Amino acid sequence: MTATETGQRRTPPLAIFTDFDGTLVELAETPDAIAVPQSLPAQLERAFREFDCAFALLTGREISDIDRYLAPLQLPVAGAHGTQRRRADGSVEPLDAGVIAGASAIAEAIVPLVEAHPLLLVETKPGAVALHYRQVPELEDAARIAMEEAVHEAAGFTLVPGKMVFEARPSATSKGEALRAFMREEPFAGRVPIAIGDDTTDEDAFIAAQELGGTGIKLGAGDTAARLRIADIASVHKLLRGLADIMASERGAVTTH
Repeated sequence: MTATETGQRRTPPLAIFTDFDGTLVELAETPDAIAVPQSLPAQLERAFREFDCAFALLTGREISDIDRYLAPLQLPVAGAHGTQRRRADGSVEPLDAGVIAGASAIAEAIVPLVEAHPLLLVETKPGAVALHYRQVPELEDAARIAMEEAVHEAAGFTLVPGKMVFEARPSATSKGEALRAFMREEPFAGRVPIAIGDDTTDEDAFIAAQELGGTGIKLGAGDTAARLRIADIASVHKLLRGLADIMASERGAVTTH
């Protein structure tokens, strides 16, 4: 009698947490310029189903932005680096009014720099602000200084560098804290967390997953707390398909591609 026949899984139940930009889709010069593979929503829907709904995105984007790219699919999502969070049951955590006001003040403070350099891009989200300098990399120092000064004047915010971007977010939030919050709830509770990402902002998620008995998987080169590495975005897609195949086979499902 097989493990599947007795109702026992050979693979421990997993909870998957993955970044979006740079991990599931290629980075672009601006956030709106990304190209989402046509097959991606269906692939993520299948992963969500095979992992018994314990599959979430941890992203710097707003939840509404993710929904726009993956429509009609709506997954559990921690948006704006954990400032926003939609649970597996579809409910959304309310956002603190003080956080919204603080982010608005930061965005207003960097207006002079952005007006002087139109190729800088400000991404203002409820509770967070990102300043992208991908199109003008020579302005990295100017962007960093402007954001540091703005964050210094806004109580309770932290500046986080990323790939060609500086992001201000509430100090009490991160992808790691979002992962921990998901892991306290069904269907994530009691599972082994796997966090996948490519950027500095994913490090908190790697650490949280590993402290909870799982592992982090870093895409590409660079220093990391993650215990494992993966080569590229295509490999991430292959990993998700492979893990979903394992989950399906262990419950006796027929897998098609």
